[in-house]
Amino acid sequence: MSLPPRKLVKDLFEGLLGRDVDISDAPAPLSAQAAPGAALARYVNNAGQLTYVAAMDLALLAHTGASIALIPAGVSADVVKERSLPEHLLENAAEVLNVLAAPLGDASGSRQRLDGVFGPQTTPPHELIVHAESLGSRDDVVVDIAGYGSGALAIIAVGTV
Repeated sequence: MSLPPRKLVKDLFEGLLGRDVDISDAPAPLSAQAAPGAALARYVNNAGQLTYVAAMDLALLAHTGASIALIPAGVSADVVKERSLPEHLLENAAEVLNVLAAPLGDASGSRQRLDGVFGPQTTPPHELIVHAESLGSRDDVVVDIAGYGSGALAIIAVGTV
């Protein structure tokens, strides 16, 4: 299964956040288990089969959630420092994860939809953790949101179309 081009992911973030965004290689794969405060998103096809998993670390959740709602950057910086993500920032970041289904659909050639976001206060299903920790077809990037900061994003293709 294919992964979306980084340009589409960059354009998605810039379009939704109204800010310049840079995307670069992550120094290492994002481990949702090793990254406290990370969230996992589950994507399915029309048949309801798991197709993709996306992971965002706490920093990217905070910066994305704050910037989409025009909340001052200091708020997201405090969230990262305190390592506690308010529910409203998770909901805001989940909107971006929801729209990420479009480039996933373009990459896979079939419609994709967000089927759930499991934030820091919830335990994701075991299968999502297994896929998020796999080293197969995945793209791990650092997303730097101008004026806010950067964080890690991983997009993992599960293999079902």
